Formats: sequence, C-alpha cells, structure tokens
Amino acid sequence: MVSALILIADGTEEMEFVITYDTLVRAGIHCTSAFVGPLGDAAVLSRGVRIIPDKQLKDVENANGFDAIIVPGGAKGAETISTNEDVQELIRSYHSAGKIVGMICAGSLAALTSGLPRTKITSHPSVRPQLEAAYEYSEDSVVTAGNLVTSRGPGTAFPFALRLVSLLVDDKKRKEVEGPMIFPPGALIAA
Repeated sequence: MVSALILIADGTEEMEFVITYDTLVRAGIHCTSAFVGPLGDAAVLSRGVRIIPDKQLKDVENANGFDAIIVPGGAKGAETISTNEDVQELIRSYHSAGKIVGMICAGSLAALTSGLPRTKITSHPSVRPQLEAAYEYSEDSVVTAGNLVTSRGPGTAFPFALRLVSLLVDDKKRKEVEGPMIFPPGALIAA
C-alpha cells in the first residue's frame, strides 16, 4: 500500500494539514501523522484547532519506509518542523532516494534548512525572501520539480494534495477522488 508521513507541530496550518491528509486517504494512501516537538495532549494548530497526531516523530518505526513525506506550513509549525535535525535528515533521505517530498506554504523552508539542491520552488509569499536566492522561485500554485512538490498556502491545498495523488498513485485515481468533492468549474487550475 502507498503510504505518506505527514508532519505536524504546534502552529501547523489547519487546512494544509487536514486537506492533504484527507485527500490522500480518499485516494487509498495510508497516512501517518507524526508530531515534531514536545507533545501535550494534542497538537494546537495555527487557528487553535486541536488534533491528536498518530505518533510522535521520534516513535515512528522506519520513518524512511514511507513513499512520501509532507511538510505543511503555518509560520510557527513550519519553523519547528524545518529546524528539526531529524526532519532535515529525513527530507534529504527521501529526496535523494527519489521519493516524493511535499512542502506547502512556509513548509517550503524545509527545503532550504535541509540543504536540498537548487531547483524550481514556490511557497507562501512571506517566506519568499528566504528562498529566492537559493532556488528558482515561482509564483505558480503548485510546482513539481522532480520528486519535490511545493505549493503556496491554504488556498492551494487541494491542488497540492491532488498533485500528490497523481504522483503517488496516478491521474485516474486523482480524477476519481476529485469528482465527488464537487469543485466549482475552474477551481483547480493548478491540479
């Protein structure tokens, strides 16, 4: 079964985490949420939503054994995730193995902190200044550069997640998942 490790921390952006997790599950992808940092009784996300992660990152057995690793944004959560040395090592490992590495919003900072090579990338505009010297910056909603998929923010979470479905499964599955979601015409320009 195709699987994805989705990181989460206090301050993670709700929509970017939940929409990605939910869309991948709808595609039959086994998702595991892994909390980065010290965990209380639940992760407290950027708008106060509380989510109980599946595991703490340190407790994930074979963290390199998934088909994809996903880094959501949210300023505080992205900072926690992107500066974590275990996360940086995982991202480098996934990227060099040709596995899917997904980053959305400020989560794209993890490309920089992990030392991923120069490639095309996008992010939330607030972190663009930190990324544009090291990468070929794009304002496209979703950017796929080899096995690295980046996106801009909460409003691009669906196209981002659907692109991941296309890459992890195929375009047929993406269309199968997308149909029942009933998007308005033209809503998924980047998908």
